[in-house]
Amino acid sequence: MKKVSIAVVGLAAALSLAACSSSSDTAATPAASSASASAPAPVETAMASEEPMTGMTILDVASSADGFATLTAAVTAAGLGEFLGTQDGSFVTVFAPTDDAFAALPAGVLDALLLPENKDLLGKILAYHVIEGNVLAADIVDGDVPTAEGQSVTLQTGEFVTVNGSKVIAADVVASNGVIHGIDAVLLPPDVDIDALLAN
Repeated sequence: MKKVSIAVVGLAAALSLAACSSSSDTAATPAASSASASAPAPVETAMASEEPMTGMTILDVASSADGFATLTAAVTAAGLGEFLGTQDGSFVTVFAPTDDAFAALPAGVLDALLLPENKDLLGKILAYHVIEGNVLAADIVDGDVPTAEGQSVTLQTGEFVTVNGSKVIAADVVASNGVIHGIDAVLLPPDVDIDALLAN
């Protein structure tokens, strides 16, 4: 479980990075590389906000927006609320699974993850949805990007922006400490064994 604990610490570290940066520093992150000259991939932006929601952190936005109740509950269960709710000048980007995305997990998985004894594993999975920096959809380019969990996710552009194949369905929800992109599936780190989780 030491590896899992490190992943949760990694999330806290990622949220403390870029303390001297501003939201205009997106080019400093791998996902926001200026190397791509292609037009930004179209995404559905029903929740998009051009300006940060005044005083609202990522956790505040997720808590108040429709469709993210399960994510909010998961963040609380994992003990990560204070990190996603911080306003210390750092910025992160969260690929946020919707309620429907969590509901699509195999039967029993969500209930198991929310058990107190699986807190570290839940934190590891949530950290896998977080990357450093304030990365808007237009700044995303194809490639692998490290997450707060430590392993990388694969970002792809085209007809839609995808993360490990999961589609961004609501882009550029800007908060005071970063940006949220709603996605249609829960991302699982490669070394997470769902069968083992259900067997316990």
